[in-house]
Amino acid sequence: MLLDTPVVGRALLQAVEAKPMPHGTLSVFYIFHFYLFGLIAIVSALLFVTRKSPVAAALWLVNTMFCLAALYVLLDAQFIGAIQVLVYAGAIMVVFLFVIMLLNLGRGEGKTDTRGLGWKLTAGAVGIALLAEIFTLTRASTPLSLTLPQGFTAQQVDATGAVAPVAVPLFNQYLLAFEVTSVLLLAAIVGAVVLGKQRGETDAE
Repeated sequence: MLLDTPVVGRALLQAVEAKPMPHGTLSVFYIFHFYLFGLIAIVSALLFVTRKSPVAAALWLVNTMFCLAALYVLLDAQFIGAIQVLVYAGAIMVVFLFVIMLLNLGRGEGKTDTRGLGWKLTAGAVGIALLAEIFTLTRASTPLSLTLPQGFTAQQVDATGAVAPVAVPLFNQYLLAFEVTSVLLLAAIVGAVVLGKQRGETDAE
């Protein structure tokens, strides 16, 4: 017996379509992996800011980026997760490692890398203040003006796709900030090349 192809196609589409789970009905598998990746991201970020070797710090930052990408995927933002891996864990980290190798910063030795007690106390105080602010914001109720209606994200993705909600604001309202960031990265690379050249000439003399 022949099946009606459009009807079967719509049925399959409805069967595989992702349904947002109401609050309180998340599976244990989802909750476990969400907090697991979140914990790994926090630990990796702490190791990133406490390492003396720039190479080790960069590798811990890569691990943090991968954990953030996993969190984006768990939050049903697969496109953002892919961009996180391709842009930050890929391209940006390649630039970081290029600058580290160009300036010969692979060794964390020397007095220039030691951190005084005052800076450590300041960093700890800032970290505690940020954590207190985060806990305060999570306990506060979100204003209705900042709350999206239920199913709004799914409807927008169905109407325009997963790329358009990110690409349209990025290349319209935030185009200037996007280009300024690109220029800053380019300036950082040029500065690293100049510093590396000057250091090479000094060592040669």
